[in-house]
Amino acid sequence: MTHVLAIDQGTTSTRAIIFDKEMQVVSVAQEEFDQHFPRSGWVEHDPEDLWATTVTTCRAAIEQARLTPAQIAAVGITNQRETTVVWDRRTGKPVHNAIVWQDRRTADTCRALRDAGHEPMVTDRTGLLLDPYFSGTKLAWVLVNVDGARAAAERGELLFGTVDTYLIWNLTGGDVHATDATNAARTLLYDIRKGQWSKTICDLLNIPMSMLPEVRDSADDYGQTRANILGRSVPIAGVAGDQQAATVGQACFAPGMMKSTYGTGCFALLNTGEVPVTSKNRLLTTIAYQLDGKPTYALEGSIFIAGAVVQWLRDGLGLIKTAPETQALAERADAEQDVVIVPAFTGLGAPYWNAECRGAVFGLTRGTGPAEMARAALESVGFQTRDLIEAMQADWQGAEAAPVLRVDGGMSASDWTMQFLSDILGAPVDRPAVLETTALGAAWLAGMQVGVYPSMTEFASGWAVDRRFEPEMDKGQRDARYTRWKRAVAATITV
Repeated sequence: MTHVLAIDQGTTSTRAIIFDKEMQVVSVAQEEFDQHFPRSGWVEHDPEDLWATTVTTCRAAIEQARLTPAQIAAVGITNQRETTVVWDRRTGKPVHNAIVWQDRRTADTCRALRDAGHEPMVTDRTGLLLDPYFSGTKLAWVLVNVDGARAAAERGELLFGTVDTYLIWNLTGGDVHATDATNAARTLLYDIRKGQWSKTICDLLNIPMSMLPEVRDSADDYGQTRANILGRSVPIAGVAGDQQAATVGQACFAPGMMKSTYGTGCFALLNTGEVPVTSKNRLLTTIAYQLDGKPTYALEGSIFIAGAVVQWLRDGLGLIKTAPETQALAERADAEQDVVIVPAFTGLGAPYWNAECRGAVFGLTRGTGPAEMARAALESVGFQTRDLIEAMQADWQGAEAAPVLRVDGGMSASDWTMQFLSDILGAPVDRPAVLETTALGAAWLAGMQVGVYPSMTEFASGWAVDRRFEPEMDKGQRDARYTRWKRAVAATITV
């Protein structure tokens, strides 16, 4: 048993990745699933699609690697966070579609709670802000709007979970209803200082605590998979939300280390060690990982739209057919045009946290075409990352000592985008040799738990860089371009 199977359940697809005893990728199976947009600002998934694609990709990855089930030592799970699933504990049937982290339907609820003065209490306990992004108000919405859900929940018949919890429950045949501390920390219901669900917040949102899963370490015993899924029962031994798993996969174990992941959204995490740091710049205080009952905390900045802006160019505007085309377009864009895209398609995340504003484009001329739009789309990711980094540096002096930003996710493969990121930050950007950092983090947690992977220190020493991007833009140009971005954001929020 020398291999570890990592389930990476994302926003647009599910992937299963098998790592060998050297933590190298052996096989990858991926399957996309449908996105559902029932109303403007609403985003849903069919939970059974998430489960079905998990099973098929796991089986495909094992077959592709030409392994037997007996060679799989453990399963690790990493997942899209905040996405909310409610299901019947007897039948396993979801009572409603999963409400995705991008969904904004509870914006009015969050505003009412803020107006009533509840946000300071919520932030003190959870490290989060009152925003539709998080699971708590989504769960409250299900209980109010799904016929019979409230009564069933109060009878103890319904279970709540983020996607990791839903997958664990199904993988174990309903034997285990659990989550890890990193996912619990994103629900708006978990006291990250006390390490327990907050009765005060559950009462505020009228959520029965019987619905909530048990909270465990990121490397822990999450039960055994049913034998008919993988061919034999395999221990589930590691769980972490996708951004925390990437933090682990990037070996950001020392306070002051930072990583930024570029997927559908962009998420930057700064390890702050054993003490939670309260942000004065509307960043989130969260749990980076929890081992042996001890949480390690982080500051996090969340950008809702990163890779999704490229999807918009492809699916919404029809300017490209494939995402990699954006790099070639950006390279030949007219340098005299300074087009700025503020991709607030579902509002703005950190450090603005404005759920109501929507996207805007500035600087259009008669000569603006696909190349200029592609360049502006890619640059928007760099500008938003600088917003996050500057907020982190203002919140925690230790962040100033961080010499480099470690990057991962699909967009990190674009040399043009990563060079612009380095330019606009005025700092080095490191892209790792193993780009599958999210899955690697989940795999290491599980493999370390069952004894087939090394300790944290050994794992960190083995981290390797593929390429370092050094800033080439002069400070005057960097600051002028960032000032223009800030003006564009201010105008977008004002509209």
